[in-house]
Amino acid sequence: ASRDHLVGLRPMIQDIPDPEWMLRPSVEPAIAAMTSGGLRFDALLKPPHLQPFLKFLRKYPNLPIVVDHGAKPEIRKDGFAAWAPAIAEIARDERVFCKLSGLITEAKADWQVDDLRSYVDHLVACFGPRRLMWGSDWPVANLAGGYDRWMQASVACLSSLSGDEQAAIFVGTAARFYGVPASIQS
Repeated sequence: ASRDHLVGLRPMIQDIPDPEWMLRPSVEPAIAAMTSGGLRFDALLKPPHLQPFLKFLRKYPNLPIVVDHGAKPEIRKDGFAAWAPAIAEIARDERVFCKLSGLITEAKADWQVDDLRSYVDHLVACFGPRRLMWGSDWPVANLAGGYDRWMQASVACLSSLSGDEQAAIFVGTAARFYGVPASIQS
């Protein structure tokens, strides 16, 4: 945590068979160290983790958290109804941010922008541009259409937002959450 370029940690919760792993007492020292070190917690969740994650939020009220990939809703299985209320409840916690990323890998192989729109709209409605950040999910996005197609779909889904709101989602929110410069020069 004392190194300049380490800003957070992301346990691969999505791959851990126990959906309540994050609530185990053995995890507490790691979370305490993250909190005291000023690190952010990237929560890589799937829908079965959402209810335990709500308990996790209450257990660690001082931990800055971002939900990765919108909690990976099961788009290919029309999983909106099961996912939407839980993500809305998570978003009520003002310190929780969300990454608008990874949705295309949860959709059918022949996905279209309209397959994603209700999910994107819900994330925007729940988190707002000041707590929603875009992510490429590259190179994993290559399994479902690629970076360019995901970027085009994201721009299309966010086109009704103001320029400032779009700038927040595409750059500003992530920079503010992670405490890094808003533009990186190569």
